[in-house]
Amino acid sequence: MRVVVPLLASFALRTSAFSPSIRSGSVRTFHQSTLLNMARKAGVSSPEELKDFVAKAGDKLLVVDVRNPDAEKEPGDQKSLAVAALPSEDNRPQAVSLIYDRETSSLPLPDVDKDTPIITHCGGGGRGQLAKDFLLENGFTNVLNGGGPKETDCWAEYGSK
Repeated sequence: MRVVVPLLASFALRTSAFSPSIRSGSVRTFHQSTLLNMARKAGVSSPEELKDFVAKAGDKLLVVDVRNPDAEKEPGDQKSLAVAALPSEDNRPQAVSLIYDRETSSLPLPDVDKDTPIITHCGGGGRGQLAKDFLLENGFTNVLNGGGPKETDCWAEYGSK
């Protein structure tokens, strides 16, 4: 029975029957926060961590979007791209698109100081974590994984940057 509870909790988070009270901005109980963190992919920062990080970073923040618009390479990205477009001159001024390539386990390095505050993201956090790890391995020192548009409470903290 203990195995069923986390599965039901994860399912409940993804259904409208449970999540409206969490998404409405109401105060979360310990139980709700625990359930939300269980549903996140490993390494995705909490909304609270992201909010603090964004506030401290100010205009030095760099958001690295690692999603791939090529549906043949990353078919799963199409859903998140429909929700949130890739960065451009007119969209998300503090963000850049640096595609994470699964074949080479790499992405182009941003042309910024190594201590620049960086949030990586993909659609939901998997490649965002791989990108974070890659940047850390290449000398960047101030990097968080923000998940992506799928993590709506995290996305609300940095998605417009």
